[in-house]
Amino acid sequence: MIQISQLSKKYKGATDFSVRDLDLTIEDGEIFGLLGPNGAGKTTLISMLCSLLRPTTGSFTINNLNYKHNKNQLKQLVGIVPQEYALYPSLTAIDNLMYFGSMYGLKGKLLKNKIKEQLEILGLHDFARRPIKTFSGGMKRRLNLISGILHDPKVLFLDEPTVGVDVQSRTVIIDHLKQLNTEGTTIVYTSHHLNEAEHFCDRVAIIDRGQIVCKGVPKALIEAHENAHHLEDLFLILTGKALRDHA
Repeated sequence: MIQISQLSKKYKGATDFSVRDLDLTIEDGEIFGLLGPNGAGKTTLISMLCSLLRPTTGSFTINNLNYKHNKNQLKQLVGIVPQEYALYPSLTAIDNLMYFGSMYGLKGKLLKNKIKEQLEILGLHDFARRPIKTFSGGMKRRLNLISGILHDPKVLFLDEPTVGVDVQSRTVIIDHLKQLNTEGTTIVYTSHHLNEAEHFCDRVAIIDRGQIVCKGVPKALIEAHENAHHLEDLFLILTGKALRDHA
C-alpha cells in the first residue's frame, strides 16, 4: 500500500535532517505504528506522506500513486487525523463535519447520513448542534477522528489520536479504528502510548533522529531483546533515557 524509498526532509534553516534516507513498506490492510521520542521525525514523515510537506529527496507511492504526478488523487485516497484539533471552535459539530465532508466532494443526503452514523458510533449524536468550544477534550478527539474518515479513505494517518483523553474515550476511539481496519482501511498511527501501540498495531517501526532503528511485529521485537519485557522497555533500550524536550 505504501512504498517509501530514501525519503528525506530538511527544513529551511535547519542544521540536521528531520527524516533521513528512510525506506519503509506498509502492506495493504495493516495497522502500522510509527513510534519515537519527541522530535524523532514521525509528524514530518506523516506530513510528507499526506502531501502536506515536500520531501527534500527520495520518493514514495501510496496505492501505486506517485506524489509527484498524482498529488490530487493521492489526497483523495488518504485521511489524516492530526495531533492538534483541526476544528473550528465557534461552529457546531455538524457544521464542522459538513464543511470537511464537502472538501472531499461529499454532499446532500450521503454526507448527512455519514455524519449521523459517525456521530452515533462515537457517542456525539446528542451534542451535534453544540459549538466545539463547549466540548471536552475527549469529545474533540472523537470529532477530530470523524472529520478525517467521512470520505472512507483507503489509508488513514493518525498522529497521537488518543493523547489527553480519558479511558472511555480512548477505548471508543481504538475500537472504532479496529472496525475501520476490519472493513479494509490501512492505518498508520503514531503514539507515545506504547502499551496501546503494542496491542493495537500489527507491526511497528521505532524512529529516532529521522531514521528507523527497528521494525517488525511487536511481540517478536520484544522477544528478540533479552532485557525487554514490553514495548516500552524496547523503546528505551533503542532510544535511550535522555530527555528529548525541545522548543
